[in-house]
Amino acid sequence: MARYLIGRGLQLVLVFVGVTLLIYLAVFTLPGDPIGNLAGHQQLAPDTLAAIRHQYHLDEPFWQQYGRYLGGVVQGDFGTDFYGESVLDLMADRWPVTLQLASMAWAFEIVFGVGFGIIAALRRRKLGDHTILLMSVGLISIPAFVAAFAAQLLLGVKAGIFPIAGNQEGWPMSYLLPAAVLGAVGAAAVTRLTRSSMIQALQADFIRTAIAKDLPWFRVVVRHALRNALIPVLTFVALDLGYLLASTVVVEGVFNLPGIGQLLFTSIRQQQGSVVVGVATVLVLVFLLLNLLVDIGYGLLDPRIRVV
Repeated sequence: MARYLIGRGLQLVLVFVGVTLLIYLAVFTLPGDPIGNLAGHQQLAPDTLAAIRHQYHLDEPFWQQYGRYLGGVVQGDFGTDFYGESVLDLMADRWPVTLQLASMAWAFEIVFGVGFGIIAALRRRKLGDHTILLMSVGLISIPAFVAAFAAQLLLGVKAGIFPIAGNQEGWPMSYLLPAAVLGAVGAAAVTRLTRSSMIQALQADFIRTAIAKDLPWFRVVVRHALRNALIPVLTFVALDLGYLLASTVVVEGVFNLPGIGQLLFTSIRQQQGSVVVGVATVLVLVFLLLNLLVDIGYGLLDPRIRVV
């Protein structure tokens, strides 16, 4: 097991370095002058511009900048923005909103995805199955920003059921509609995955044996079929939590929620490269940690995976 964990850990370190390098390269090679934009329409003196660039190490070669940033991350320092505020402090103020939104979307994805997937499997090739599959395909096909604007207009502005923006009404009312939009695509994917896994489990020999023993149908479905069918589903939803955290950029922007996604969105517009890279790095770390936990769970559940 130790060899398995070391191998997975080394893979994640390489992935982390490669991904953060690409993010850092993409952000700091964008056109424009973020230091020059700090003064707005006024022109800063060349000496002042040079001093600010030197303060933030923007006059150094790219590899030296990236090495300095990576060393800071190892020590828990994600740098500061161009106004001198710590990136960690900026994220700390925003994480509670994003975590509330992502956790509610995750719960929405699990409850509705697994529930509708079970119904579709039990009603295979019937009207209920076809309806659920059609709805899942439709949800997957709709871009997130289109679904967000449509839900905001129909259920917020016209129907007046949910708040249309901000988090003034607190949890859970301010988060219900954006969480449903955020978790809709994942719920559709979980529905289809649960359906296929349940159909495969219901056709297994142990299910036929349980039916032959005249066990109650509810017990056959829940205790035997569902327990085996949920293994790939649990893997998907565990990793999808990282995607949900990263996908909050669009939803928080549309619903004006002051979370990590909105911070990333505004930082991109203001060319705050250190904030963009810092937020992206934290999201990468969360995703890699979830991936490692799933790998450890697989290794514990099935020893054969440890030798792969």
